[in-house]
Amino acid sequence: GHSVSLEEIEEYHIMVSQMFASENQGYEHYNRYARAKGFSVRLDDKEYVKGTREVKARRFCCSKEGHRLEKYFQATDQKREPRALTRCGCKAMLEIQHDAGRGRWFVKKFVDVHNHPLADPDQSAFLRSHRRMNDAHKADAVEYGLGGLRTFQIMNVAEKQHGGYPHVGYISRDLYNFFARYKKKRILGRDADFVLNHMRVQEERDAEFFFKYTTDDEGHLRNLFWADSQSQIDYEAFGDVVVFDSTYRVNRYNLPSVAFVGLNHHRSTIVFGIGVVSDETHKSYECLLQTFVEAMGHKEPISVITDGDSAMRKAIRKILPRTDHRLCSWHIEQNMIRHLRNPMLDDFRKLIYCRMGVYQFEKSWAEFKVNYEIKEENEWMSRMYKLRKKWAAAYTKGRYFLGMQSNQRSESLNSRLHNHLDRKMSLVDVVEHTEHCISRMRRNEAELDAICSQSVPFTRIDACLLEINAARIYTPKIFKMVRDCIRRSCAWVIQEQTTVNDLVRYEVVLKDGAEGGSRRLFSVECSFDGSLMNGAFCPCRKMECEAIPCAHIFAVLVFVRAATIPPCCVSKRWTMEAKAAFVSVRNANTHVWSEEMSRYRELRNIASIALFKVSKSGERSQEVKDYLQSIIDGPIENDDNTEETTFGPIPSHYTAASHASADRVLDPKIVDTKGAPCKKRMKPFHETLRETNGRKKRTRRCGQCKSSEHDRRRCPDLGK
Repeated sequence: GHSVSLEEIEEYHIMVSQMFASENQGYEHYNRYARAKGFSVRLDDKEYVKGTREVKARRFCCSKEGHRLEKYFQATDQKREPRALTRCGCKAMLEIQHDAGRGRWFVKKFVDVHNHPLADPDQSAFLRSHRRMNDAHKADAVEYGLGGLRTFQIMNVAEKQHGGYPHVGYISRDLYNFFARYKKKRILGRDADFVLNHMRVQEERDAEFFFKYTTDDEGHLRNLFWADSQSQIDYEAFGDVVVFDSTYRVNRYNLPSVAFVGLNHHRSTIVFGIGVVSDETHKSYECLLQTFVEAMGHKEPISVITDGDSAMRKAIRKILPRTDHRLCSWHIEQNMIRHLRNPMLDDFRKLIYCRMGVYQFEKSWAEFKVNYEIKEENEWMSRMYKLRKKWAAAYTKGRYFLGMQSNQRSESLNSRLHNHLDRKMSLVDVVEHTEHCISRMRRNEAELDAICSQSVPFTRIDACLLEINAARIYTPKIFKMVRDCIRRSCAWVIQEQTTVNDLVRYEVVLKDGAEGGSRRLFSVECSFDGSLMNGAFCPCRKMECEAIPCAHIFAVLVFVRAATIPPCCVSKRWTMEAKAAFVSVRNANTHVWSEEMSRYRELRNIASIALFKVSKSGERSQEVKDYLQSIIDGPIENDDNTEETTFGPIPSHYTAASHASADRVLDPKIVDTKGAPCKKRMKPFHETLRETNGRKKRTRRCGQCKSSEHDRRRCPDLGK
């Protein structure tokens, strides 16, 4: 035995004198006691009234009661590392018994002696019986997840809301386990079927919703594409340049997903459609591109930007033969790092980005090969030269790509998806998360439209008439770009004006000392209908490339004293009139909630306002707190006793039994990756070089003295 303190004697008498209205109330009381002391509780034996299933007595014991069975120590075929030992034969317990006469439960036996150290107060929150996610926790977690928060972020929010981790009621592991069970229950092994049912429900809600899929000979889903009516409206207005990339595999099947995206009138990313393909062959891409064109009313884009995938190039050449195609500069940069070294990198970048004529490019290419002794056997250099018209600035000048050089627009969507997708996700999860990301992008567009429709960008009091007019024509983002061109036009002057065959040619030159002082000259050709300019062409080709007038054209407009920008210089796609002919359906994909969850969300939203008001009074706060606790402790009143709590919105596939197809579509086969690994974006090649060829990372050196002890900013030689 051990000496017993007066405090322990008092605790014993308090415990054994307790009476409980129910078995559960007895457990909760003992569990609260256990938390304060620093141990965990679990349910133990129960005793029934003879001949019935009515519980007469119930025992609750310390979680360290008993020992692990000997057979688990003798097992030799265990695939997983055995869990740590937690039981040590502790005898602490509480036994309660039901008094049928009084309808109450009393303490029959109480042992409070433990044979192990008790947890400190800041450790009790991690013990098993003190961790329990109630239904409100689960509902809020699901809603936060729908809002784009990742699991660890949801846990951080919960800790802040409850005033620290000891008061949350569960830990990160419980939250991860809940989401794993929740997602598994929603799919139940019929991933592809549920995705297609989801698509059929969307088709019923949205008459213009488009989806198409293919299966293999065994009935497994191979390819899938979908686009709602808003995406089709966006494509009609902004489908002149399409960007796509297929290097993400954010699903358990390793299927590449392809996002078809573009730029709206605010120069923000918009989505025209999403595709999932079974592999990265040109046949799969041809099928996907054909479906995309079909969904968009057989309207082909003017230009596309893709990565350097050869299968994609073949598919574009066949399906979109009239569409201009350029390669993503980001991917070229990564390939450069793999195949070239400094100073070759810097010289090759000049070939990519420097504006020069075709003759000058060919000359520079030949000099590059000679300077670095590049042989004809160099496959990468030979391939890049064959594709030069798809990446070199000398060849892309004047071609319509809206100023984009890479597929980072697609990357921006993928980065949003990547924030809460992982390689274990089902297709249902991928589809729902993708739709959520798209809805957020559309919400941002709606906000920008609201700002644009209710305000006009600020212009200074000394702003020229063209700038004031531009503020009323363009969206704010584009206005800033146009304003920059207008202001730079002040550095240019008209040196000579000639008229040839109804065309007026203006020789536009740089003022002395402006922009470095070089006497550059541009011959801007304009046509007029009376005094109104109805055509303008500048050799810099900015208007043809970006649909925005250049500084040279604005210099001519200033010279002819134009007060407004002529229609020939305004691209409708950059104005608020871009989608004036279409009715917006940006809120098409809304969640459907069960009756129980709808009531909960409505009560919660009202309660948060009411409770904040009540919290200003200590007395009222206690009254409300007692009332709420009485509700928690009281009996459950369930009107819908047949309805199971769903916590989140009802997935479309749950309510789509009447839409199920006659032939079940099997889940996709898991495919081997061709390029990028699962989940992650393709690693930059400078990061993977050590993995592929064993080379060590190069030491960073000072650019001035080549020392590895410092960089150029701290070089002592600079002060000499």
